[in-house]
Amino acid sequence: MRIGYARVSTQDQNPDLQLDALKKGGCEEIFQEKFSGKNAVRPELENCLRMLRGGDVLVVWRLDRLGRSLKDLVGIVSTLENRG
Repeated sequence: MRIGYARVSTQDQNPDLQLDALKKGGCEEIFQEKFSGKNAVRPELENCLRMLRGGDVLVVWRLDRLGRSLKDLVGIVSTLENRG
């Protein structure tokens, strides 16, 4: 299953470009939220990561939408890799 995650940082930003790209990318399920990347707690990202199973593909528009920093991104990828 292809699962997408979209995030915008402020209420003024529009996620439509990301959502269109994820839909065109074949995502069957898309999680989205409006939170600054500085927030460590992102409920929809947590829901998205919980939904992923072995063999699923996580799709994001750009890597900066997923991780708050390189360290955060590496941590997320390592966790997913360990889960298969």
